[in-house]
Amino acid sequence: MHGTVKSDAIRVLNDNFRSTFIGGQMFMTAGMSELPLDVKANVFLKVKSFSAFDKDNDPHGEHDFGSFEVAGETFFWKIDYYDCDCRGGSEDPANPDITTRVLTIMLAEEY
Repeated sequence: MHGTVKSDAIRVLNDNFRSTFIGGQMFMTAGMSELPLDVKANVFLKVKSFSAFDKDNDPHGEHDFGSFEVAGETFFWKIDYYDCDCRGGSEDPANPDITTRVLTIMLAEEY
């Protein structure tokens, strides 16, 4: 199991946001937005249900990154933490009152 009270709080906030798309802002890259609607829908569902976290893709136990395949393409999703104005990084991602979570979904080739 991963380690600190702070990373535990961040993980819960990230899992709630990622699984509901509520509690932050979402973005998709240009390549992702150009995909057919059915592929995008399947990608969104995979992000929401993602649970394949391990020490390689989640070294801090915060559930802030994932990778998977849909329709023969590899996709990444990433959660970043910004201040409330999205002008800089959050001073404390475990505190939702001062943090804006931003979830970006992209084709792996766009990374």
